Amino acid sequence: MSSKPRIEDTLREKIITQPDVILDDQDLMRALIAANERTMGGNIVDLRGIAMERLEARLDRLEDTHRSVIAAAYENLAGTNQVHRAILRMLDPHEFEPFLKDLGGPVAEILRVDCVKLVLESVQNDADPAVQRLGEVLTVVEPGFIETYLNAGTTLEARQVTLRQVEEGASVYGDKASFIRSEACLKLDFGEGRLPGMLLMGGEDPHQFTPQQGTDLLSFFAGVFERAMRRWLS
Repeated sequence: MSSKPRIEDTLREKIITQPDVILDDQDLMRALIAANERTMGGNIVDLRGIAMERLEARLDRLEDTHRSVIAAAYENLAGTNQVHRAILRMLDPHEFEPFLKDLGGPVAEILRVDCVKLVLESVQNDADPAVQRLGEVLTVVEPGFIETYLNAGTTLEARQVTLRQVEEGASVYGDKASFIRSEACLKLDFGEGRLPGMLLMGGEDPHQFTPQQGTDLLSFFAGVFERAMRRWLS
């Protein structure tokens, strides 16, 4: 009589009638392959087993890449929808003051940033009543401030969108400066003969804005905001 254990008839019949159940189970297939290798002994090189291991490793890598691509696509789509909704909300007001105030409210909430500040270069004193009414979202600075702020001590020409991490927000953020750990700086061109502006988006999360991130959506947002501001300024 054979000393090898015999599989139960009912289980054997089920496997014969439904072999796909075993073939689709990766853990079970690995166990069967390992058992087969043990019966072959240690002196035999199983090229088929090696090939299968390599194929499994390659399949795992492809699945990981597939998941990463899908996740990146969903994230990009979500970011695009987010910016589109923010732009539509930004274009709703019919007066200039509500237009600016919405930046620090509904627009900031849609973009999920902790602070939005519009920085304008001007020779006008920031004690002007109109500036004071919009103090939560508007900051007036001296000419040349924006280029210096964006360059951060370098001699490179400032890009339209600068993403960076900071130890603490600058004074232009006002009361929220101490909480800011990363920022998106959008350089604004209001047309010939006008001083430049800058839109700051600050986040408490140090990883919300980093130099490795793409800037296409924020460049688009800056372009729309520039055109809206030109209409108001004209």
